[in-house]
Amino acid sequence: TFADAHDPSLAQNRCFLYHVIGQGTGDWDVPVGGMGALTDALARAARAAGAEIATGHEVTAIRTDGTEAEVAYATAEASGTVAARHVLVNASPQALAELVGDTPPEPVEGAQLKVNMLLKRLPRLRDTSVDPREAFAGTFHIAEGYGQLATAYAEAARGELPSAPPSEIYCHSLTDPSILGPELAAQGYQTLTLFGLHTPARLFADDNDKAREQLLAATLAQLDAHLDEPLADCLALDADGRPCIEAKTPLDLERDLRLPGGNIFHRALAFPYADGSTGRWGVETGLANVLLCGAGAVRGGGVSGIPGHNAAMAVLGQ
Repeated sequence: TFADAHDPSLAQNRCFLYHVIGQGTGDWDVPVGGMGALTDALARAARAAGAEIATGHEVTAIRTDGTEAEVAYATAEASGTVAARHVLVNASPQALAELVGDTPPEPVEGAQLKVNMLLKRLPRLRDTSVDPREAFAGTFHIAEGYGQLATAYAEAARGELPSAPPSEIYCHSLTDPSILGPELAAQGYQTLTLFGLHTPARLFADDNDKAREQLLAATLAQLDAHLDEPLADCLALDADGRPCIEAKTPLDLERDLRLPGGNIFHRALAFPYADGSTGRWGVETGLANVLLCGAGAVRGGGVSGIPGHNAAMAVLGQ
């Protein structure tokens, strides 16, 4: 996702393509109740089918002869192993390589700034003819004009923080108020998620905290230019009186979530079709009964759900 608009490799088109093929219409859905409701429903379905789900177990090694596999794990109290015919890995290709004793591939650095916010109310817009609930109900694009994106990419490629950071905002609570508690929803609270672009991990290497602070301030300044009041005045406060805003750089994502290079896609995105060089489903690993079901699969990634579907199809022999 860190590419010039005219990159001859067409890397810039791949992420865009995943954005517009959803449902065959380009529509994006918000799970009612939030992503937790989705994972809870998956867990219920798995248990109903006889699965046992155990959290708090860290996988430490995967051993396989291509037919039978053994997964070693550790908990806070003990360690152990489980046998399996197939192992589906939702971790990154780098993590998988370490688990099977291979040399991990070089990570492809991430290039996103992620900001989560809780607001007491949506901010008023400078354009008073637009209802904030309408403006924020879809995708709110900031500093994403063609020239602005080109300038931000050029600055970041030179090793500079973008002077006018491009970003986009989503207000999921307008689509589904149930992601908030009933009391907050009744008081008009809203969530905002900001996704900043053209901020490669290299920009934070020298001083992650300072660069994060500078980039967040510059990003919010671009948003404030469209508002009739500072966003800061709309932020909710936590129990200690601190604004409810959280920013994560690629280095933060690597540290907190083990995303290689802070890359939210685990590796460079591929076009979503088979080219004959990566196996039928794009989830193959070189170990016959070990498959990637996460974003590191050749086709898929992000929130598409494609790798999980393809790994299941590979196991079922479809």
